[in-house]
Amino acid sequence: MNRGATLVIALLVATSTVTMAAAAGATPTTTAAGSSTTTQSDAYAGANVEFDVQGDAIANYSVDGERTFSSVAVQSQSEADAGAGLDASTGLEAVTDLNGAELSLATETQASAEIQADSGATLSAHDNQHGTLVVESGDEAQYVEADLGASAEAREDGDRVVVETDGREGAFLVVGDGEVTVSDGNVTADLGENATLAFRSYEEGERDERATYEESLIAEGNAAVEVTADHRDGETVSDAVTYGQETSAEAATTADGTVEMTVDRTTHTGTVVLTTVSEDAVGSLENLSVTVDGEAAVEASSKSDLEGAIGSDESRYMVVQDTQAEGQATVYVAVNHFSERTATIDGASAQDGSTDENDSSDDETSTDEESADGSAEDETDGSGDDSVPGFGAGAAVLALLTGVAARVRR
Repeated sequence: MNRGATLVIALLVATSTVTMAAAAGATPTTTAAGSSTTTQSDAYAGANVEFDVQGDAIANYSVDGERTFSSVAVQSQSEADAGAGLDASTGLEAVTDLNGAELSLATETQASAEIQADSGATLSAHDNQHGTLVVESGDEAQYVEADLGASAEAREDGDRVVVETDGREGAFLVVGDGEVTVSDGNVTADLGENATLAFRSYEEGERDERATYEESLIAEGNAAVEVTADHRDGETVSDAVTYGQETSAEAATTADGTVEMTVDRTTHTGTVVLTTVSEDAVGSLENLSVTVDGEAAVEASSKSDLEGAIGSDESRYMVVQDTQAEGQATVYVAVNHFSERTATIDGASAQDGSTDENDSSDDETSTDEESADGSAEDETDGSGDDSVPGFGAGAAVLALLTGVAARVRR
C-alpha cells in the first residue's frame, strides 16, 4: 500500500471515530495541547435545583430558575499548588482560575445528587427549598472556586459569603478547618481535611433571624443534619443533608404517618437535627408524638435550653411555624448524645387519643394565644437573641418530624 492510500485510510478512521462519539452524545473538545478528547455532560433537573456536570466543573447551578453559579470546581491543594508552581503556604491565592479535578455523577435520586471528584472531595446537591450544595474535602485539603452567574453578586459577611441574584439570597459557610472569601468577584474556599463547605439559598426576604440562627448552628458544628419532607406529584419526597463528615443521613416517610430517625455518629457528641416538612407530606401538624429511644423528647423553652440538651441527660425539641409558607414548619430536635439513637414520630397513635386530651390541647392553645398578646410577647422581647420567632407548640414540632426519618451512619 502506498503512502497516499495509508493517509486516506487514517483520515477515514479519524472521521469515523468522531462521528461515533457524536452519536453517543459526547462532545469533541480540543485541549490546550491541541489533541482531540471527548467529554460528556450529565444533567440534573429537580423541582428546585438544576445543573450540569461537565468534566472538571458543575455548570449552570440554578436554584428556583435563577442561575447562581456558572461553574463550581474543586481541586486538592497539593495538586493545585504543584500545578501553579506554588508552595503550601500560598492559600487562596492559588484558587483563581482553578484547574478543577475531574468530576463524575455518582448517584442520583429524586431529591439529591452526589458527585465524586478525582481529588477525593465529594459534592452533593439537594433539591430542597434551599437548593443546598455541599462540598466535603475528605482526607485531603481542597480548594473550591465558584464562578458566579451573570446576575449574581457576592460579598463577605463575617465568616460567611453572601451571594445575591435578582430574586434570591444565599450564604456560603464552612464547617471545620477552613475559610471562604470573595476573590475577583467570585467565591473561593480553602478547606482543611474533613472540612465542609455548604451553600444555602433563600427566596428574597427569607434570610431572616431564624435563617442566620440555623446557619450559626451549622457553622459551629451544633447542627449536623438537615431533613426535609415535601409532597410532590402525589407522593412524599424526603431528603437529608449532612454537615460534617462524622455524620451521614437518609430520610424516609411511611404511609401511616410513622417516621423513624436513626442517628449514628463516630463522635459521642450530640447534635441538632433541623427538620422541615409540609402539611401535605405528613398530614396535620398537630396531635403527633415524638420519642428518642422510646422516651418522650422534652419541649425546650428557648434556644439556649434547646442547645443545652447536647451533653445533658435528655433530648429536647422546638418548633417554628413558617409564616411565609403556609402549611410548613421546621422542627429543631436536639439529640443529647450518640453513638446510635432512634427517634420515632407516630402521628396515628397521637390522633387516637381521648377527647379529653384533645380538649386539653385546645385549652393550652388558647392560653398560648392569649399570652401572645401579653406576657408571652414580653417574654420574647426580654429574651433577646435567645428567642426565635415562630417557636411554638410541641405538637407542631412532632408533626414536622413525622415527615422525616434521618439515618446517620459512619
